[in-house]
Amino acid sequence: MPRRAAARPETHTALVRQARRIYRTLIAQYPYARAELDFESPLELLVATVISAQTTDVGVNKVTPVLFARYPDAAALAGADPAEMEEILRPTGFYRAKTRAVIKLSQDIVERFDGEVPGRLDDLVTLPGVGRKTANVVLGNAFGVPGITVDTHFGRLARRFGWTTSDDPVKVEAEVGALFPKKDWTMLSHVVIFHGRRICHARRPACGVCPVAQWCPSFGEGEIDADAARKLLKYELAVPKGGEALVGLLVDGAEPDASFSTGHRGTPTVPRHSGLA
Repeated sequence: MPRRAAARPETHTALVRQARRIYRTLIAQYPYARAELDFESPLELLVATVISAQTTDVGVNKVTPVLFARYPDAAALAGADPAEMEEILRPTGFYRAKTRAVIKLSQDIVERFDGEVPGRLDDLVTLPGVGRKTANVVLGNAFGVPGITVDTHFGRLARRFGWTTSDDPVKVEAEVGALFPKKDWTMLSHVVIFHGRRICHARRPACGVCPVAQWCPSFGEGEIDADAARKLLKYELAVPKGGEALVGLLVDGAEPDASFSTGHRGTPTVPRHSGLA
């Protein structure tokens, strides 16, 4: 563990190098990172993302199988009885507003896009309740179109890492995007969000077990004692098959070796040293 926070890079080139070191280490730490909402189609992911507001992905994943079994396509969702849908969405909170949003969204998809979720950012953001964050989630995970998802976790970590100073999601997306190849944007979003949910928490980050501590200008804002920091670790979802239980924290500042690479659309090629190859 470092004794103090890393210096903020003085040049853009140095910032790019530092940012990419952080990314390489995070993707080695979380080679299985993905969207944590379950889905089988662009429509399912879009609807799940809309109803995920103010609740957990775990909670959403419990109700969406019931929702999509009852309403399997946009036309069915658009013509749903609000009272029936409200009962399905009730466990997610704000279920009346979410029901209205899902029905209106589905009606627009039916009327304007023949029942199919569009695969272009410019089209997606014209749908009711769909902003750039939701659009990038759908594009990156359902269509394979690279995009940066600036949720609360991503924005917080981007500022802590010194990649941006802005609170404006659009500016954060642009400034962070300039530091990385476009092909990496979707996987970058996944690993940063995973890290924010598990280690770099909003109120008390677990700095003492952070695998990117040596490059972080905000090191020391949280708990720096390793034993105390381990007690702060959080895992919202169950450990994935072959996942988090098998990947040791890279707490010694070791950077992934040259065996690490990213494949098509930012899909991780697991490093040989991770124990998962």
